[in-house]
Amino acid sequence: MTDHIKTDCLVIGAGPVGLFAVFELGILGLKSEVVDNLDKIGGQCAELYPDKPIYDIPGLPVCTGQSLVDNLTKQIEPFKTPIHLNQRIETLKKVGDNWEAKTSLGQTFLTPNIFIAGGVGSFEPRKPPIENVLKFEDKGVAYSIPNKEVYKDKTVAIFGGGDSALDWTVELSKIAKHIYLVHRREDFRAVEHTVSLMHKLVKDNKVTLYTNNQLADVNGSDKIANVTIKNKNGEIEILDCDDILIFHGLKNELGPINDWDLGLSDKQILVNTENFQTNHDGIFAMGDIATYPGKLKLILSGFHEAALAAQQAFKRAKPDENLLFRYSTSDKNIHERLGLKK
Repeated sequence: MTDHIKTDCLVIGAGPVGLFAVFELGILGLKSEVVDNLDKIGGQCAELYPDKPIYDIPGLPVCTGQSLVDNLTKQIEPFKTPIHLNQRIETLKKVGDNWEAKTSLGQTFLTPNIFIAGGVGSFEPRKPPIENVLKFEDKGVAYSIPNKEVYKDKTVAIFGGGDSALDWTVELSKIAKHIYLVHRREDFRAVEHTVSLMHKLVKDNKVTLYTNNQLADVNGSDKIANVTIKNKNGEIEILDCDDILIFHGLKNELGPINDWDLGLSDKQILVNTENFQTNHDGIFAMGDIATYPGKLKLILSGFHEAALAAQQAFKRAKPDENLLFRYSTSDKNIHERLGLKK
């Protein structure tokens, strides 16, 4: 029999709205688990614009995407909520009054409440249209790094010119045998400090840099032997390596959500405005993926949606208990759950 992780609520998406949903559930005394397809929390804010200023978060005249995520993460620390990264929900089915959700890594959750806070869908890596790239996926070709120790004492070829490619070039240079960094342009779309660190590693012969080049092929039989790169003049070079990391950015895909019969409208999920429930009892949607008359795609709108959904989730998770609305300033239960003294 499958071992289920039982929880009051499963939150799909670890972006700002998903994290705030964890907080709203937590102060009501509900336990939650979070699943996200990325290798880190933060969703679009952390992945697409970590340093971009945001001006419309109440109480914060200005913050960056990353600082918002950092503060939300700190806010939910008292609840010790498990966050499962590098996987997505593949299947969802009704089991009595609960929902059974299975992930791409084989984990199974059983819960009365599903919160879909996946932004505009799950982020999927952009993959080069090269047959052998697909052949060697999970056999040396990867698009994220759940465990950096896999690359210890290995020669690694990294493709990309953004923050992920540069961050991992710097980090893996500490444990890898050697790093090849290959980028199709001269300039990099990464934090200047990280770019400077990378150039220093090049001078120290820990990293070999190839600009104006791109991946042409992956070669080998049972495992990777080398990669072929090609410059803008069509000239070929072969690099011996053990593993390949491709950071060509991300694209948004609804993925399995398409198969969950959720009343989609233009790749968004229709919800009511009373509690942001979908056409299925116990499945809620909030943030950019939710739509209703008058919807505004703002982070603060997602916060509002999460708060109301949490109220309904409590009724489903604890049908025998009465939920009395109290302000956080005067509710001693909330103070205790947050580890505060009143």
